[in-house]
Amino acid sequence: MQKIQSKSIEHPHKLHLLAKPYQYWLYLLAILPMFMMFILMFFSSEGISLDEITFQGFNNFQLFGEKSIVIAFGNSIKFSLLTTVICLILGYNVAYNLYRSKFKHKYLILLLLILPMWSNILIRILALRNIMQPNNIITSFLEYLFDLETNSLVFPNLLGGNLAILIGCVLTYLPYVILPIYTALEKIDPSLIEASSDLGMTEFTTFWKVTFPLTLKGITSGTIMVLLPCLSGFAIPTILGNGNILLIGNIIEQYFNNMNYNNGSILAIIILILILGSIAIINKVDKEGETLI
Repeated sequence: MQKIQSKSIEHPHKLHLLAKPYQYWLYLLAILPMFMMFILMFFSSEGISLDEITFQGFNNFQLFGEKSIVIAFGNSIKFSLLTTVICLILGYNVAYNLYRSKFKHKYLILLLLILPMWSNILIRILALRNIMQPNNIITSFLEYLFDLETNSLVFPNLLGGNLAILIGCVLTYLPYVILPIYTALEKIDPSLIEASSDLGMTEFTTFWKVTFPLTLKGITSGTIMVLLPCLSGFAIPTILGNGNILLIGNIIEQYFNNMNYNNGSILAIIILILILGSIAIINKVDKEGETLI
């Protein structure tokens, strides 16, 4: 009996040792840069050089009064909210219909829906950019298939506008809503649905009173997983918006490219606070991480 207990104690210890390299990389590549950004918020310097560095206190926070920052924050909030609402409507509809369907291989269909998440996001955005151009791969294929003249088919040019960014955000982050909502639906006890039917509830009442409240964990997880990347992203507005529409992620990128690490650190820390706050919400709403499995 003592030997069995000793082995059970040694096993977690070995697993703990396996996690050590990850912890060291986490400290080096995540914790240390965040600490440096927090320090740079209150100083003025040329890049990260310590020569002629001066303490500014909260004077650097005056950048929030700049017109470009206000516009960028407004655009970020607008696109992130619109994307989240559209993704929730489409994602819930897809997840619910898949859950209610009688397909034998539901998880295979779910795999096909979330498969784009496994590919590089830049490749997907560049592919969307090609499709949104007037002469794209679709027009070329149709012209070849129906033996039409070259450039006879012209799609509207969506690049550089709000619609292009919105479509790019929705197509990019939609799988992040479908997965947690479908997971929440699968964890519902079928006896609850049967009980509501036995009590005389209609299908809509059953959905609204039973199904929907039990999927709030998935909705919360999906909302945060879409809202935050849209709020802080810069690749989609840069590639699909041609740089015409600035989001706060683009401002942060410009600050760091121009070696203005002080202002860039302020905005990055603000986004980081929002991310940590959202993680705290997920941990409170879904403590077991059920909707993320």
